[in-house]
Amino acid sequence: MRRLEKISFEQFKKDIKDDIKLYEEYKVPSRKTKYSAGYDFFAIEDFSIKPGEIKKVPTGIKAMYPKDETFMLFVRSSMGFKWNVRLCNQVGIIDSDFYNNVDNEGHMWFALQNEGDKEFKVKKGEAFGQGIFLKYYTVDDEDEVQEERNGWTGKPNSEK
Repeated sequence: MRRLEKISFEQFKKDIKDDIKLYEEYKVPSRKTKYSAGYDFFAIEDFSIKPGEIKKVPTGIKAMYPKDETFMLFVRSSMGFKWNVRLCNQVGIIDSDFYNNVDNEGHMWFALQNEGDKEFKVKKGEAFGQGIFLKYYTVDDEDEVQEERNGWTGKPNSEK
């Protein structure tokens, strides 16, 4: 089963704001057209990024999907073409075991950087990023991996 859902209100209060009205009105990502691969993420609140600035943008969203899949985050192509705005890590890779982790419930964020020469502005409710589910494969002769995720940082339990 694949599902995009809101984080709990408790997590929303920690990460974003103690505002139940705002929590209730923001949208879960959706596809714009019948054959769209990407699920559009919508801004919870207005934000802007000045030239040279980096901004971490909360989505209020977590994703659940099969263990042999990943969820990849991208900027919308128009943001790169028109504004030269990029993800700081170019592509966000969200592993299936990120869902409901103990640190942040699997709350996904976009770290955006404006490499253009004009301020980039997004209004509340506008699409600013997208996510795509993809199946991945592992090598056949790999030793069984025993480590399990404990938090959001990507470090297994043994490295904490």
